Parts: sequence; C-alpha cells; structure tokens
Amino acid sequence: MSKIKIAALLGVCSLAMLGAAQAQQTDVEKFYTGKNVDFLIGSAPGGGYGIYGAVLGRHIGKHMPGKPNIVARNLDGAGSITAANLLYNKSPKDGTTFGAIFMGAVTEPLTGDASVTQYDPRKFIYIGSANKETSICLVWHDAPVKTFDEILTKEVMVGGAGLTSSIRQYPMVLNNVLGTKFKLINGYPGSREAGLAMERGEVNGLCGIQWTSFLAQGAEWMANNKVRIIAQMGGFAGDDELNKMNVPKIWDFVKNEADKRTLAVIFNQLEFGRPYVLPPGVPAERVAAFRKAFDETMKDPEFLAEAAKAKLIINPVNGAGVQKLVDEIYNTPMADVERARAALK
Repeated sequence: MSKIKIAALLGVCSLAMLGAAQAQQTDVEKFYTGKNVDFLIGSAPGGGYGIYGAVLGRHIGKHMPGKPNIVARNLDGAGSITAANLLYNKSPKDGTTFGAIFMGAVTEPLTGDASVTQYDPRKFIYIGSANKETSICLVWHDAPVKTFDEILTKEVMVGGAGLTSSIRQYPMVLNNVLGTKFKLINGYPGSREAGLAMERGEVNGLCGIQWTSFLAQGAEWMANNKVRIIAQMGGFAGDDELNKMNVPKIWDFVKNEADKRTLAVIFNQLEFGRPYVLPPGVPAERVAAFRKAFDETMKDPEFLAEAAKAKLIINPVNGAGVQKLVDEIYNTPMADVERARAALK
C-alpha cells in the first residue's frame, strides 16, 4: 500500500474517531441542557461543609455540558449518613443528583457502626474533594485549660454533633488512645452551632473542627484573641500555617507505634477533607463530565474569588485521587481497623 493511501486511511480513521467523540459530547450536552441537577449537602447550613457546598453549587453548573441549573439543598442528619443513604439507595443514577458528605461518613462502615450505613463507600463515584484537611482542637480564652498537655489531667467540655462528625469522633478517639479528658456534650447540629455554644459559655471548646471551617466562621475570634488553638490533627508534617503559629501536632503526644497506626486509620480521611460524590451506576460519560467540571471549577477565578471572600481554603484532590485514597483506607490491615473501631467507642 502506498504512503498516500496509508495517510488517507489514517485521516479517515481520525475523522471517524473525532466524530464519535463529538457525538458523545453532544449526547451529554443534550442530556443536561435545560435540566435541574439536585445537590444534596449532608450538613446543616452555615457550617464548613454547608458553606463549601453552597459556593461550589453556585459555580459548577457553568462548567457542565449543557450548563444545567444546580439546585442545592441541605439534608442534615447523622453526620451525613442520612444523605449518603439517600444518594446510594434512592437517588436517580442518571447523573441528575450528586452530594457532599462528611469524610467520616465515608469511613463509618469500616471503623464505626455499619448497621446504620446502607451503602458501600467504595462504590460511590467520587467527583473530587475541595481540599485536604487539618483538624484542630481549640478552647475559649477563659477555659480551664490553656494547652493540650493540661487536658491529659484536667477535664474540659467540648461540643459534639452527628455520629460521623469529626467534632464528635475525634475527642472520643483522643480520650481512648491518648487518655485525654474531653467531656463531650453532644446534640449540636454542626460545628457552627457548637462554636456558638462555646461563645455562650455552654462548652469550653471544640476538638476536631476542620481548620478551613474554623477560618470561615471563627476569624473574628482569632483576631480578638477569644480562642486558643492547642493542637492540630492531620498529616505527620502538619499544616504550614499552623506550624508557623507553633500549634503542636497530635503526633507529638503519641507514645508508641501501635497508637500511631490506630490514629492514622482515623486521620487519613483528612486527605479527602470535603468529598463530593455521585451514586453508583451513573453512566461513564456523565461521570467524566462531572469530574471535568469539578476540576475546572477549582480553577475558576470567580469561584476562587468567592471562596477567598468566605475565607475558604481550596486545595483540591481530583475524583480519581479521592477514589484511590478511599480504596487504600479500606485495604487497611484488620488488626489496625479493630483498634480504630475500639477507639471510636
């Protein structure tokens, strides 16, 4: 076959492939044009998850094929388990519903009470996460303790929320693993309400609130020296900004390798701090459209400007990256998982 004929044949093949790709793109665009897409935010409005979700919901639609209208609504309950159960079992599997769930809801079937979780987190389709997280423990300026060390010997009251919320889970874990004396006062809808309770004097502080959430709602407290940040939880290196503030890392208080592995099972979820998910079964081309839209939104100047105004830190992880992290957590050796489960009780 002559070189001219080969080149012509390759050209025909290339055009055919391009035409198929354009047809697929057109199909996705046609599907979403004029549609409403439901966005279930599995938290109370006003807290960190609620604020992040609301800002994302105002921008992601313009990056979707067909530019659908994103209809965001808060569905609080059991630390996002209510929203996760609904997304997994009852929501449409056609790409017209997605959600924001707590990272704790992702790990609850592994380390918590699997009887209340009617879903397999590995089968959710992850669109991405707005950021990696670091959690903090903080106390009000007139609390009976001033440092994390003191909580090893002196009781301090902290506000807690839903079953999988970090402000409920992390104080329990630290009590069980490190021997701290957090007295957990549960029943607050979320971190915002627990923070206001701290301001009113109902509790002395919070432990497990995400650093980004705190910046969004507690910047004034910091500016007026109303709070003390006494510890940070996350990666072994710590958060750069918190390190500059000389906030001690929780790893500084861990005495042995077994305890370090136990805490790592629980704190590794911070690597996908704010996950956004589709239910299983959504067609692959619509999944790809969502992931692409999420990635583009994370770079959108208008989104970033609104996020900065709301004091939100954007440090995204893409959908495939989150999916990989979830799989890695679920492949943790069972001995370490069992210790983590015990620590959460």
